[in-house]
Amino acid sequence: MSFPLLTATAVAPAVGAVAVAAVPAARRTAAKWVALLFSLATLVLAAAALVRFDPDSEDPYQLTESHAWIADFGVRYELGVDGIGVVLVGLTALLVPFVVLAGWHDADPPAGAPDAAAQSVTHGRWRPTQGFFALILMVEAMVILSFEATDVFLFYVFFEAMLIPMYFLIGGFGDRAGQKSEQETATQRSYAAVKFLLYNLAGGLIMLAAVIGLYAVTADDLGSGTFSLQQIAEARASGELSISTNTERLLFLGFFFAFAVKAPLWPLHTWLPNAMGESTAPVAVLITAVVDKVGTFAMLRYCLHLFPEASKWATPVILVLAVISILYGALLAVGQRDIKRLVAYASISHFGFIILGIFAMTSQGQSGATLYMVNHGISTAALMLVAGFLISRRGSRLIADYGGVQKVAPVLAGTFLIGGLATLSLPGLAPFISEFLVLVGTFSRYPAIGIIATVGIVLAALYVLVLYQRTMTGPVKAGVENMPDLRARELTVVVPLIALLVFLGVYPKPVTEMIDPAVDRTLSVVDKQDPKPDVPVQDVEAAK
Repeated sequence: MSFPLLTATAVAPAVGAVAVAAVPAARRTAAKWVALLFSLATLVLAAAALVRFDPDSEDPYQLTESHAWIADFGVRYELGVDGIGVVLVGLTALLVPFVVLAGWHDADPPAGAPDAAAQSVTHGRWRPTQGFFALILMVEAMVILSFEATDVFLFYVFFEAMLIPMYFLIGGFGDRAGQKSEQETATQRSYAAVKFLLYNLAGGLIMLAAVIGLYAVTADDLGSGTFSLQQIAEARASGELSISTNTERLLFLGFFFAFAVKAPLWPLHTWLPNAMGESTAPVAVLITAVVDKVGTFAMLRYCLHLFPEASKWATPVILVLAVISILYGALLAVGQRDIKRLVAYASISHFGFIILGIFAMTSQGQSGATLYMVNHGISTAALMLVAGFLISRRGSRLIADYGGVQKVAPVLAGTFLIGGLATLSLPGLAPFISEFLVLVGTFSRYPAIGIIATVGIVLAALYVLVLYQRTMTGPVKAGVENMPDLRARELTVVVPLIALLVFLGVYPKPVTEMIDPAVDRTLSVVDKQDPKPDVPVQDVEAAK
């Protein structure tokens, strides 16, 4: 029996969460190091999965594991990854060590607070370090299992379970940069956490009804119900499993609604600015760079593979919603006064591009969308974490409270600029390639949609450059004059992310060669081919 690499990749952070929680309360530094070591161990295992993955294999899923779980209901513990899943597992494992390092002091007692686990603090927030880092590792474990699961019910369990640790991270560990009283800040955090939970639970409950409906359909046609993604897809392809048009559309909508909330897609996006605004910067990265990717990944794996005809039926509406997300998110980012909410609205715009690429139903669009998930995760992590370092120094999230930072902290300002330029998809940085592929793939099939979506690029340049100008240039404002530059730990977080942005911007092949075969299989499932060029190739050759 081969080593269960996928299980080990998910179990490592879960064991780490338990180990961190077990560290004595007074040993905060030890808890941090335990969390970092387990996150690095997870990264090593994810790297091993990437090395063992064979892009040229004909198998739809590799590194598979399958064990009976709830046999009476056809539920199995089934794991497997295609090229899309394995790169997203790698992205998750890559980002969490940076999240841990960036949040190194985010759960420490406030300055002047008694350093005792049982001592309540009345004049500031005391937050248990062990709980903070254990929750981060638990989220990592559940996200990785969501990317690996090939049993629909198993996926649903972890898709929902990750909401619990995220709820406590948002509601219990908000940042300390605010102009309001402790009570008002706590109220805002609670509101953001509850809104996040309710939105995602509502989507999950609708999906649960669809999961049950899918089981009933398979039980009727196959003789026994199953949740196996591969078995259902093969039965549909062979004609053994037939789903009526109306039933398929209803089931598709049940799945898609949950994924659109998680992604998030307009108009189901409103929880994200609140959640990111009230979270610490590392938790905000966890939300938008890691957790939200489960939604767009699931659109590719479940919506298109299980319900190909319904996916094509819904495509025109989804494309319109994606374009609205692109423009709406960018326009609201332009008008933001809060740095973290600006990044949140920018992410809504970027997720619009990802969903646009998925439902363009072209190889360029879906390859670009998957590459965009990776590149957006890295670029948003770079920008948000540098913004978090900036906010922690000044104690304010308001753009108006900054100015002239580049004169007193040039390295911080420089890394902030690179993160911002990546966010606006500057050529030479990683997001440019993915955004270009999405637009090319969309334009080849839906030229009007592709043209409108390009407006989002112009707006991205506007909100990023205006943000940089207002915070980093001009005269040095009061409260900024003594701002220290990035320290060694912070550089350890930022420099590798920037290096990756440059490397993947110049040479994206290591990622694209993983994802392209999976994209081709997805397009074959939905019976879509790339549009043929308007001018036949032989005519072009004759013209020469």
